[in-house]
Amino acid sequence: MVLMAKRCYNCIWFDSARKVCKLLGREVSDPDNPLCPLRSTFREGKSLPADYSPDIVSTQAPEPLSLTTSGKTSIPAAQNSSALLLPKKPSIPRRKSLLIYAPTGIPELDNVLGGGFLRGKTYLVAGETGCGKTIFSMQFLLTGATLGEPGIYLAIDEPSEHVKRGLRLFGWDVSELEERGLILFLDMRTHFSKIYLRDERRKIEPKYIIESIVSNIKRIRAKRLVIDPIAPLIYGGSPSDIVYVREFVREIVFSLERLGTVTTVMTSEIPTGSSQLSRFGVEEFLASGIIVLSLEEIAGKIYRVMFIRKARWAPVQPCKYVFEIKSGVGIVVLGPLEKFKRAAANIY
Repeated sequence: MVLMAKRCYNCIWFDSARKVCKLLGREVSDPDNPLCPLRSTFREGKSLPADYSPDIVSTQAPEPLSLTTSGKTSIPAAQNSSALLLPKKPSIPRRKSLLIYAPTGIPELDNVLGGGFLRGKTYLVAGETGCGKTIFSMQFLLTGATLGEPGIYLAIDEPSEHVKRGLRLFGWDVSELEERGLILFLDMRTHFSKIYLRDERRKIEPKYIIESIVSNIKRIRAKRLVIDPIAPLIYGGSPSDIVYVREFVREIVFSLERLGTVTTVMTSEIPTGSSQLSRFGVEEFLASGIIVLSLEEIAGKIYRVMFIRKARWAPVQPCKYVFEIKSGVGIVVLGPLEKFKRAAANIY
């Protein structure tokens, strides 16, 4: 899948079932001739222009592709949609939304948040193994690339080449985006080896890590950053030295937010059966938002569930949403968990 497309069929914002552009909120009569006025900008890999101001777009979420059966070519009204029961949001100008928010690439989540993640802030995506944290993170970066916003993926647990191989198998070929400088993969094992081997007897100072990350941010003028996951990045000191590791995380977050131009997603592994949201117990307090991904069993069937645990400056009502992961598409929200529970209860 090539996101910087000349044709709508290759764009993550295009709903091919209904021939609708989810970014512009308009019907696309000819997918071979995109409506998007920025298609040339995307191809050239430029940043989103400040004067970009398409039509006002409603923030009511469209139905996910998997639930579309009618083949309609227009966005259904909220009162006619039984697929999603998301909180209503007022219509907002797309220009204002893009300047304030960084869309995650998950339209239903962006609608609930009022536009996406606040630009320049840090967000924590926490969850057990296999819940979709890496897919969420890459969807966030690829959406930015589609909008002409360069992003950095900092691979911690596995070599970046393994990550890219997995993305190709999933249906996301990022080679063109790499060539255009819209995505940069950094491998901790190679890019930070000199930092960690500088002096084995001393704790690693956060400034060395921060300097390396910031230098790469400035090099490609990155607007988005993913650290996947955050815990192994914290080296030095013993695991019991919680004061040290908390200050380490705090300094990284504060330094990135002082830049004011980079929206950061950190992922955190939640041990199965644990109620904690992060390894060190401080990441969630520093983050402007927390998205918890989990697995829940309903009537013998396992569902992937998304819970917006925290969203600073966004009036989000507590609710859990069922989602699925679709090859070449990413995370697709299917609806509130309560809806699936009611359906299961009616069956039995």
